Amino acid sequence: MTPGLDIALLLGAAVLLVAVGAVRLSTRLGVPSLLVYLALGVAIGEAGLGIRFDDAELTRTLGFCALIVIIAEGGLTARWTTLRPVLGLASALSTVGVVVSIVVVGVAVHLLLGLDWRLALLYGAVLSSTDAAAVFATLRRLRLPPRLVATLEAESGMNDAPVVLLVVLLSHQGWAHPWWYEVALVCYELGVGAAVGVAAGVAGTWALRRAALPSAGLYPIAAVGITVLAYAAGASLHASGFLAVYVAGVLLGNARLSHRQAILGFADGLAWLAQIGLFVLLGLLVSPARLDAAVLPAVVAGLALVLLARPLSVAVSALPFQVGLREQAFLSWAGLRGAVPIVLATIPLSERVPGAERLFDVVFVLVVIFTLVQTSTLGPFARRLRVTAPAEAAEIHVETAPLERMRADLLQLEVPPGSRLAGVHVDELRLPLGASVTLVLRDGVGFVPGPDTRLKTGDSLLIVATAGVRDAAERRLRAVSRRGRLARWFGEYGDEAVG
Repeated sequence: MTPGLDIALLLGAAVLLVAVGAVRLSTRLGVPSLLVYLALGVAIGEAGLGIRFDDAELTRTLGFCALIVIIAEGGLTARWTTLRPVLGLASALSTVGVVVSIVVVGVAVHLLLGLDWRLALLYGAVLSSTDAAAVFATLRRLRLPPRLVATLEAESGMNDAPVVLLVVLLSHQGWAHPWWYEVALVCYELGVGAAVGVAAGVAGTWALRRAALPSAGLYPIAAVGITVLAYAAGASLHASGFLAVYVAGVLLGNARLSHRQAILGFADGLAWLAQIGLFVLLGLLVSPARLDAAVLPAVVAGLALVLLARPLSVAVSALPFQVGLREQAFLSWAGLRGAVPIVLATIPLSERVPGAERLFDVVFVLVVIFTLVQTSTLGPFARRLRVTAPAEAAEIHVETAPLERMRADLLQLEVPPGSRLAGVHVDELRLPLGASVTLVLRDGVGFVPGPDTRLKTGDSLLIVATAGVRDAAERRLRAVSRRGRLARWFGEYGDEAVG
């Protein structure tokens, strides 16, 4: 008998089940689930059940492991056809935007809070990274233009790499090399990390396509294992493992592998588990008794970040890409912070940097306050800016053998008020060969439509589209939604751009 292990398993299983149930509760209440997980960690910590946990180094290590899984899932579910047009903007936000954000926040907290320059820049660096888990979980619940979502998701998947490097550099007590050497080091780590990710993705795709594994359940394990291998290989070469994970995930996710839906489902489950474990652990690490003193600095740093640093970083990064003002405003407000800044704050804490304990508390409070404010206002803000896309088709992840053999995806499309899809007959959609409307849900009743079925406002459509025609089908649906059955006569082809 191992009583200690039994109690640990009992507590761990209880926390996990409560966290899983809290997802539905948080959705109903409109509260981000990550805040519920943080609250669970605080509840079982020193201020609740009395479990004392203050190992910042262990939290940092486990936090990095969780981020690997979360970023891998983001890469696996990213569509290259949507990601490719925004890759330049996302890269600019992840590099130039990060530098701008660090400088602006650093100057603000140096002047307003009286921090020394190194600690002030450390505040800026820790807060400059958007959080992949928060972005993926929040944006996928909203109907937004795919390229706008892809920009934010790609940024959150890519900006961890340079930010981690900068936080580590700033956490060292002294500069060991001149500034140009440090810049070259960052460029090396990013370049080699991307190359390692490409190599791992290409090699993994080749291997999985030719492997005859004895069980379908082994394919998801192998796919996730390849992304972890990419991180380890990149880190072993002193390159950015996080960037390697994201790149490898994108290549694997777009390779149309066997059992693709099972791979995505497994990665999604692992990412949820990583998020729950990470947020609960971070809640355990925090000391509630110290948080009162961190509220004012958190508000100051948060306002500098949200009102100055983020909008300026978006404006500077978007200059070469002709992004519209409304899209820039949404990108600025949707730069969500979550577990990543808190994990990054454990780096100076484990390095015993002076002021690191206060930094951790400030970041924790800032994430709680601004996550609650931003996520609750993101939908109304998008509608006010008119950047929503209620008639955009969304993929439904379903594991079925016919779809797998057809290399097809299942899409869901709503007919919202004001959409020109209302009144159009199914045959007038003129979907490309390989795409068809298979089911219409109207007033709670589903039926198989015929060519002469007229769509109505409030209808929900299920569309099967093979991989080769999916993009063309989405463009056609987008065009008809905007201009009706005569979309092509009006020169409307459903093309979309951020701007």
